[in-house]
Amino acid sequence: MLFRAACAALLVAGSAAASDWPRFLGPTGDGISPETNLVSRIPETGLPIVFDRPVGTGYAAPSVAGGRLILFHRLGDQEVLECWDAVSASPLWKSGYPTAYQDPYGYNNGPRCAPLISGDRVYTFGAEGKLSAYDLASGARVWQRDTAKEFQVPEAFFGVGSTPLLEDGRLIVMVGGQPDSGVVAFNPATGATLWQSVGKRNWEGVPMTGWPGEAPVRWGEWWKQASYSSPVAASIQGKRVVFCLMRQGLVALDPADGTVRFSRWFRARVEESVNAANPVVVGEDVLISSAYYRTGSVNLRVSPGATNYTENWRGLGLEMHWGTPVWVDGNLYGFSGRNEPDASFRCVDFKTGEIRWQRDERWSPHSAAQPPVFGRGSCILADGKLIALGEGGLVGLYRPVPAACQELGRWQVPTLTHPCWAGPVLSNGRLYLRSEKHLVCLDVRR
Repeated sequence: MLFRAACAALLVAGSAAASDWPRFLGPTGDGISPETNLVSRIPETGLPIVFDRPVGTGYAAPSVAGGRLILFHRLGDQEVLECWDAVSASPLWKSGYPTAYQDPYGYNNGPRCAPLISGDRVYTFGAEGKLSAYDLASGARVWQRDTAKEFQVPEAFFGVGSTPLLEDGRLIVMVGGQPDSGVVAFNPATGATLWQSVGKRNWEGVPMTGWPGEAPVRWGEWWKQASYSSPVAASIQGKRVVFCLMRQGLVALDPADGTVRFSRWFRARVEESVNAANPVVVGEDVLISSAYYRTGSVNLRVSPGATNYTENWRGLGLEMHWGTPVWVDGNLYGFSGRNEPDASFRCVDFKTGEIRWQRDERWSPHSAAQPPVFGRGSCILADGKLIALGEGGLVGLYRPVPAACQELGRWQVPTLTHPCWAGPVLSNGRLYLRSEKHLVCLDVRR
């Protein structure tokens, strides 16, 4: 009887420590998982492989909920949504639609946005701007909107790459449309438009001067095109706000009706650049960051009512490309640098922008022999440790402390090769890592 009681207690504790990963950057949208009882080190021999499956093209991380894994990728001339058993990878259903997207810069032609699972629905946003809703149980498509055509969206650099946000019964999407549909809210049940917001008029009068000594920015056509960051919802002194880091900069919106509460110009001084990292909101402060042409980071203090802001600091201590840094106990951890040859893993003080430590991770995908480095990468936090995935398929484990970089092991996943640009996904003690060609599931339970 005592043995059975002990076993039952262990099972309850184990289930309580597990968590789904139903959307981009996890259950709370900040790269942080509540899971515990995970490995304390990565052994030199690596981690147990649960499954290793070839997949279609794309950069979208999978999402996991209720024992189901949802993968959004491209197979042939279709954007395909697949549902697998999250442990065995056994197929449950598949749904898709035709696509003709061709990346103008030679990157792959698959979707970039992670699926969003909520209740009995799955939402996707394809590379051409097809916004779709599916039934989670069967895979049947419930509705679809062609945002590129309906909202006059100019052609973007790398296709659509901003994952939608579900906030208080509204599916909020950074569409990037014209003239005033930079952000659009949809009814998640029917796909009907609820409100449209953010256009060129929202940037008129916003200061566009750059760093000290640099010339002011001219408008040009920069107000067009979408962002590769995703919207983030947060409460500022009891007021719910959606922060959207758009191509021009940061916009704070009221999720109820799309009212713009304030905007702040933030982008590189050249046309060939994007904003891709999500805003990081801690209390009343919000940080935005970019890796293009020494844009760096800006930390803003949002006013009561979220109607304005003051600048806490700005600097080059953190230059995030497509990864979003993780906040832990007053510090940010992430991979800084635009390209592989200038990448470094850094700890930066959130309040001051001071670099606490940095570790050189410069890498080249064109070299035949490479040292075990990350290049650029993505981090998530779970069980008091950082899990990092480098773009060449290297996985590492770190203790997040500001005094020094404390590594707890790293291992090159055998079948993962450059580019691994989708962030790590953790659910129920299993780590899901994706490249352009493979999806690998690792057992990280203690």
